[in-house]
Amino acid sequence: MYAAVHARPDGDSTVARLALTAAEYGFDGLVIRNHGDALPDDDREGIADTYGIDVVDGVEIRAEDPSRASGFVGNHRDRRTLVAVHGGDPDMNRFAVEQPAVDVLAHPLAGDGDVDHVTVKTAAENGVHLEWSLRDVLRSDGGRRVEALRDLGKLHDLLVEYDAPYVVSGDPSSHLQLRAPRDLVAVGEALGYTAAWVETGLSAWGDIATRNRDRASDAFVEPGVRRGRDDDSE
Repeated sequence: MYAAVHARPDGDSTVARLALTAAEYGFDGLVIRNHGDALPDDDREGIADTYGIDVVDGVEIRAEDPSRASGFVGNHRDRRTLVAVHGGDPDMNRFAVEQPAVDVLAHPLAGDGDVDHVTVKTAAENGVHLEWSLRDVLRSDGGRRVEALRDLGKLHDLLVEYDAPYVVSGDPSSHLQLRAPRDLVAVGEALGYTAAWVETGLSAWGDIATRNRDRASDAFVEPGVRRGRDDDSE
């Protein structure tokens, strides 16, 4: 299972500190999801070797409008293992789920964001994962938490109905906000969701990274087609 985090300068903790804590908590990997204007320059490969945890080079694209976001997706797609789009704005939500080049629509229910059956169905058709974020459940209270619980229920039901891909996260921005996989699963179960469903969403980050790394390899031609040894001969 993987934790998707914001590291310094987008968050309060370094990649190394987050990797150490994630490894201690039992995560298999760490996705660095910093916004495009605050990407870290840490030695991710060295950190991965030091702490024995996969460190995924990701980005969360934040833009004023879909046209600008489209350009950023193109710029980052060949350079980042995982590309997410900062959601919440209705126009940005619609844009993200229509783009097969986007891996994840991040926190689609943030702010004034909403998700309906059209959004989820389109995401399923294009293989875009919707984030089921426990951030507001873990770190808010009162009316905001009540609203977050209602939104999570609605999103869960739509994801199940349309068999759409999804990821689960606590969306931490420091090592102090990280929660172990068993804790996130326990929160999900307390809210009425099965452990298997939450675990699948936590593991999906790693599945995306594995798929994209495979596609970036020299052996990949297209889905279902790989280059054999004879194809490399002159």
